[in-house]
Amino acid sequence: MAEIVIRNTNERITGDDNVREFLNKQNVLFEKWDASKLPAELRNNFQLTDEQKNEILKVYDEEIRDLAARRGYQIWDVITLSDATPNLEDLLNKFEEVHTHTEDEIRAIVGGKGIFVIKGSDDIGYFNVELEAGDVISVPENTNHFFTLMDNRQIIAVRLFIEKNGWVAYPVEDPSFQKA
Repeated sequence: MAEIVIRNTNERITGDDNVREFLNKQNVLFEKWDASKLPAELRNNFQLTDEQKNEILKVYDEEIRDLAARRGYQIWDVITLSDATPNLEDLLNKFEEVHTHTEDEIRAIVGGKGIFVIKGSDDIGYFNVELEAGDVISVPENTNHFFTLMDNRQIIAVRLFIEKNGWVAYPVEDPSFQKA
């Protein structure tokens, strides 16, 4: 179940309905997929082969195609990150820079956990969205954000793209952002 932490007040928002309501007010899409559909050997394997990644895409084909039809996505893939990922620290350093995109950034978490840090409205500021298997989130285009791993440092996510080249990150210097 996703949880939100508002960074400047440490307020925590829990419960799918409360999380969805908060994110809707911030124009962030939040949906749920059935995490139990994915066999445990895939959900808990953070060194997936290409064949196993394709298996995940097949399991969630209906959900992916529904989302793509509603939001204009053209391509999708599976990404997995863990301590076994080569150059993980370099990737995390790159991910953990506030940036925007010219299309929304969507992730469907199918294994492990991760955090999107998103800039909300002026009265909210930055907030963390802690995600786990079954959580689907889409950060709107031109919204300051970044993604990182939680303490377990393991995640498997389906990513969807409008542009065939994927997202292009545009770094943002935001004096209001402070690292946690």
